[in-house]
Amino acid sequence: MSNHFSDRQQAIKAAMAAAELDALLVLGHENIRYLTGFSGNAAYALITPQLQLLITDYRYFERAQAECHGFEVISRDRDNESLGQCINRFLAANSQLGFDAAFINVSLWHQVASDLSMHRLQAITGLVEQQRMVKNSWELAQIKAAAAIADKALAQTLPYFKAGVSERELALELEYRMQKLGSEGMSFATILMFGERTSLPHGSPSDRQLKQGDFITLDFGAVINGYRSDMTRSYVLGEASTKQADIYHAVAAAQQAALDLLTPGVACIELQNASQQVLDSSGYGQWAGPGLGHGLGLFLHEQPFINQYCTHQLTVGNVITIEPGIYIPEFGGVRLEDDIVITPQGYEILTHAPKPFQLER
Repeated sequence: MSNHFSDRQQAIKAAMAAAELDALLVLGHENIRYLTGFSGNAAYALITPQLQLLITDYRYFERAQAECHGFEVISRDRDNESLGQCINRFLAANSQLGFDAAFINVSLWHQVASDLSMHRLQAITGLVEQQRMVKNSWELAQIKAAAAIADKALAQTLPYFKAGVSERELALELEYRMQKLGSEGMSFATILMFGERTSLPHGSPSDRQLKQGDFITLDFGAVINGYRSDMTRSYVLGEASTKQADIYHAVAAAQQAALDLLTPGVACIELQNASQQVLDSSGYGQWAGPGLGHGLGLFLHEQPFINQYCTHQLTVGNVITIEPGIYIPEFGGVRLEDDIVITPQGYEILTHAPKPFQLER
């Protein structure tokens, strides 16, 4: 395991050298976890060619010492030393300091920048995230374990999908079962809606009760060692109408069209276009969501983002979602989502929960 961190740290130093940075301040918690192993928050990672420091405080000092690989842990006295002053202790004069610009608020950065005015500060985005796009075998095992928990929890919860149950009750049941099976909390706030509310791509569970003939959409995931799964299933309770069936089959066909193209080297925009073409030909394309999927790992949504602007070509070790959807206001919607890893032979689906459209109750 420690070799994984050593490899990551050497790779980020090579990326720093290519960007002509003397130092890098890493601020995103997931990026810090990726590079150091520390799973808490209230921490900052400072990397130079000579030093690898994790700056935290007394609340996390002992935990950080136990979890960090290859980083010296510094406990900052927050009452007597600002973050910028602490960082300055370890920088050579007039350093070119890159900082993880997507993960700091304006107030904190003004404070840090003031204390570091004697250095050259450079906003950096995506340096660690680019590295995180390719998962190694250990990372893939964590995502597979999270996906397996989600599969099993759904199977255990499906018997509760009966007329009269509320969205909130089912969401809580599903979350309880994931955590009982070993998930470290939720991958994200569970999305679970019935009927006309399924047109909300990211709606929150309410007290709306399930009725015969309702659409059902649930989007949820588990977490193992910080790595996330993300799966969506859509159903109808009882017999579907012709329109409901048409929408469901259009989404299923759109997902399959993208799956059929998955292989190392395929451009993400090709997946997007193939899926959208199916949805357009179904007559429901105007209600399709604009993106087909995203990368998955320590972040729920990470690079690559599969949409009409994506220039990335898939490589072995990319873990992505494929999740086309149709959302018709005041009627309802359907989304089908699976987690997938790109392999030398093509791809492997990591989420295995069945997709029965009609739930007979």
